[in-house]
Amino acid sequence: MSSKKIGFWSSTSLVVGNMIGSGVFLLPASLAAFGSISLLGWLFSSLGAILLAVVFGKLARVAPNTIGGPYAYTRLGFGDFPAYLVAWGYWISIWATNAAIAVAFVGYLNVFFPVILEYKPLAICLGLGVIWIFTWINSKPIRTVALIQIITTIFKILPIFLVGFIGIAYINSENFYPINISGESNFSAITSTTTLTLFAFLGMESATVSSKFTKDASTTIRKSTMMGTLVTVIVYILSSVAIMGIVPQEILAKSSAPFADAAGVFWGEAAKYVVAGGAVVATLGALNGWILIQGQIPMAASSDNLFPKIFGKVNSNNSPILGIILSSILASILMSLNYSKSLIDAFTFMMKLSTLSVLTPYLLSTLSLMIIIWKTEGKISLGKLILISSCVVFCVWVIIGCGLEIVCWGLLLLAVGIPFYFKLVKK
Repeated sequence: MSSKKIGFWSSTSLVVGNMIGSGVFLLPASLAAFGSISLLGWLFSSLGAILLAVVFGKLARVAPNTIGGPYAYTRLGFGDFPAYLVAWGYWISIWATNAAIAVAFVGYLNVFFPVILEYKPLAICLGLGVIWIFTWINSKPIRTVALIQIITTIFKILPIFLVGFIGIAYINSENFYPINISGESNFSAITSTTTLTLFAFLGMESATVSSKFTKDASTTIRKSTMMGTLVTVIVYILSSVAIMGIVPQEILAKSSAPFADAAGVFWGEAAKYVVAGGAVVATLGALNGWILIQGQIPMAASSDNLFPKIFGKVNSNNSPILGIILSSILASILMSLNYSKSLIDAFTFMMKLSTLSVLTPYLLSTLSLMIIIWKTEGKISLGKLILISSCVVFCVWVIIGCGLEIVCWGLLLLAVGIPFYFKLVKK
């Protein structure tokens, strides 16, 4: 059985691969509407992501060999119904994320074939195609999925890091001014950009979701979660500073491929295509990892009789393929519907919806850590209490930052799941 489990590097690549590619490639364009004050949003979301990574590392240590990550931890801390809501909300977040990644993929493919965004049916078909290719790949053994994740992670980090590292030398400080062009107060702008940038960190908990299939889970997951998050923080902040300093705000706001446009400034037209190619690979890697996760969460809930049994059915490769297919159908519908908006507007809407949907799992997982420690140790140290309190405050702050429209959508989608719990799950 151990030979079929994934190790440190596969686990770390799942963390990095699910974060890098799930938002960073179009985020500079979404953030351009706020100005360089969005760099403070990056700073705060990075700090929040690191704190949450520490929490998930500790959860993996006290509750190893589980399936479902935030779902499994919430069930240990709060019981069935809150765990069901976490599974439902997290599941929504995943297929919303996959819809956003497909949009980002099409945006960067447009660098090579500019005709794509001129014809929305073509853009939609390409987005649908990539979703279903990786749905098929995820019907294979988990080690096959992990190998693809390692390869795509290597190819995605290099061009992003090079844009940030080399791009620093080409920064024009005038592009950082005015600092706040959003028309909102500085605090409101920082809140909004923290919410947007947190989307790029969704996935720091990915290693915990497949804990049962990880070697030495209690230590491997803790190390891979922290390593993956720290690597991602460095790559994000370095590259974001470079892009905002290279590309003027008014041009950046309309860009469908910000990283490629920035590379074109200092490497020329040919390098623009190289970086765009790296971005395409990155979105593919992220989609591969998230489609894996979209099958694992419902499968874990189904095995506990908290999700319909269809989500727990596996094929000969132990892949919950029916649950993956159902999730990909929903991602396909969401992506197709939002192409009535512009590329950036569609991406921003799905980013916020996905971020909101995963904040409840993050919040309850954090509180579960406190409950599990209290149950097992009978006390909780001051350091852990400060850690947990900081994460709770951060999650609540970002929920507020999502805005009323997104919160209403999130509550509606969460409410839709409640009847399933009482009528389909509970006998």
